[in-house]
Amino acid sequence: MKLGGKKLTGPCIETLVLPRGEDQIVFKAQAIPNFDDFDALCPEPKAPGKLTKNGWEPMNDDPGYKEMLASYNSRRIAFMVVRSLAVSDIEWDTVELDNPKTWINYVEDLKNAGLSAIEIGRVSQLAMQANALDESKLEQARAVFLRGQQEAAKASSGLQIAPETMPSGKPAAE
Repeated sequence: MKLGGKKLTGPCIETLVLPRGEDQIVFKAQAIPNFDDFDALCPEPKAPGKLTKNGWEPMNDDPGYKEMLASYNSRRIAFMVVRSLAVSDIEWDTVELDNPKTWINYVEDLKNAGLSAIEIGRVSQLAMQANALDESKLEQARAVFLRGQQEAAKASSGLQIAPETMPSGKPAAE
């Protein structure tokens, strides 16, 4: 697909650089285009219910359902972090991309690799930022766009402003 004559290249890659003395640890994260893989491996849990005179009524306050839903949501977040970080080419110790039960191990793997709790939080935040479109990103994109428009206008050989008068001497607005 093209937009304005330019081919769309996909989501951008966010970068996080953690200092390590003379070295740096570089993490990259890219937005996940969709959650189809997640949905195939982890279907959303359904609330149990009961049949009443009004029909089937789900019991959303069931403790077992709440526990399954919490586990589902934790796996969804872990999936997003692990998949987003795939562009970093990480060789996980215990995370297996095709095994949903291992995705939440990414925190333990990062801890065992020597990252502090704050650094692990920043890595997780990087994945969230890659999958979010916040106002600061939109503002930055607008600024770059407008700067490009101004530069294109400067390069134009036409007039940059409307003339106040016509060659005949009459005001241009008439």
